[in-house]
Amino acid sequence: MAPEARSHVPAMLTDLYQLTMAHAYWRSGTAELDACFHASFRRSPFDGGYAVACGLEQVVDYLLGLHFAEEDIAYLRTLVGNDGSRLFPEEFLVWLKEFRFTCDVEAVPEGTVVFPREPLVRVTGPIVQCQVIETALLNIINFQTLVATKAARVCIAAAGDPVIEFGLRRAQGPDGGLSASRAAYIGGCAGTSNVLAGQRYGIPVGGTHAHSWVMAFDTELEAFMAYADAMPNNATLLVDTYDTLDGVRNAVTAGRWLAKRGHKMIGIRIDSGDLAWLSRRAREILDDGGLRDVKIYASNELDEYLIESLKDQGAAIDVWGVGTRLATADGEGSLGGVYKLSAVRPPGGEWESRIKVSEQSAKVTMPGILQVRRFVRDGVFAGDMLYNELTSPPCECVMVDPEDSTRRKSFCGEPADDVLEPVLRGGELVSVLPGIEASRARTAEQLAMLDPSVKRFLNPHRYTVGVEQSLYDLRKQLILKARGLENEGGTTP
Repeated sequence: MAPEARSHVPAMLTDLYQLTMAHAYWRSGTAELDACFHASFRRSPFDGGYAVACGLEQVVDYLLGLHFAEEDIAYLRTLVGNDGSRLFPEEFLVWLKEFRFTCDVEAVPEGTVVFPREPLVRVTGPIVQCQVIETALLNIINFQTLVATKAARVCIAAAGDPVIEFGLRRAQGPDGGLSASRAAYIGGCAGTSNVLAGQRYGIPVGGTHAHSWVMAFDTELEAFMAYADAMPNNATLLVDTYDTLDGVRNAVTAGRWLAKRGHKMIGIRIDSGDLAWLSRRAREILDDGGLRDVKIYASNELDEYLIESLKDQGAAIDVWGVGTRLATADGEGSLGGVYKLSAVRPPGGEWESRIKVSEQSAKVTMPGILQVRRFVRDGVFAGDMLYNELTSPPCECVMVDPEDSTRRKSFCGEPADDVLEPVLRGGELVSVLPGIEASRARTAEQLAMLDPSVKRFLNPHRYTVGVEQSLYDLRKQLILKARGLENEGGTTP
């Protein structure tokens, strides 16, 4: 296991219908029916061209420790149905108390770039176990993938400048803030202001001081000198409490004072106003004052679009503090990830593919036990192919665009790897999960192999994700069958 501290996710972090279905599976004698579920998403967030997978470490921690404690069982005893009688019989609660997770899990490593329709996690095993974990798994994967993707976009806009995540105060609660800090770091941020995230995950922490520090003193210069004296090895001064450029001049005085005592001021921070113009003027004042190495930090409702604009305007900003719009994944309410059944197998029997149809083509699921094969051409990701492991694709494989069956492509002979990797077998860990630093490095490596046209913010190029021909044919056959049209042919989603 990676050296990150584990954060316990209780078994009761679930929707009631997961437990009512578990009871129904138990009552009907189908709890041990084998099933295969996949977690995926239908649309790339932020109108972008990709997402960055994140949250697997927490999912594994949850699965390894999954059990219903005595207080959980006691609470479930109190639930009643619409007739006033107990919702769950005692025999089921006894069974639930002995519940342990023994499924197989495959997943894409954290920091992998992923695309709509592709499984991020695959769970195979007794259907009741697969079902019970749905809510917690999606809760973890959806939010962290969303924030990691936002962080990747912000870091792309910063073009190599450090980005510090400042969002804890406006995050969605304590757990949301902690998860956001972790995901933002994996997405590419250089650090966080969140001290608990630093303690728990080893993320570098940093920060300045508040306007209240300056306001507590009679003058700004007095405040800066007192802070420099108190924190000589961590002095970054917030200069816009009153007049920003006067604040920079006062910071120069404090910086020179520190230098005479053998210390070095780290930087100044601007949190309001015309950041492009103010940062350029601040740079001139700092340089003229002999503080050429002092960094200029900027904050104030930043996101990828504003950072990109400020860079285009020639802003003299060295470090970007991004808070609210990063920690809350501003611009996208949720990832919209789903967890769908795709195959079942009776004890001693063969796998049978399953499909969910819908009036909305995007909601029609993919049958089978899915894997994703990623092709590389000239060091760049060239396309992904979904295929069914029950019928491994032939060498001369053809993949079909699921949204337009007339569009087909073959990558025969191109280097390729399958992106879903074994994580658990029979509920036991079978691979060493990379730590947070390795996951962060993977994000950078993966983004470097993604064509720039897919990474652009406006009208990104659609990355090629196709369905292997035999899987496409199976899906079409099952859709027609579900609609009672087996013998009528025709087009399908």
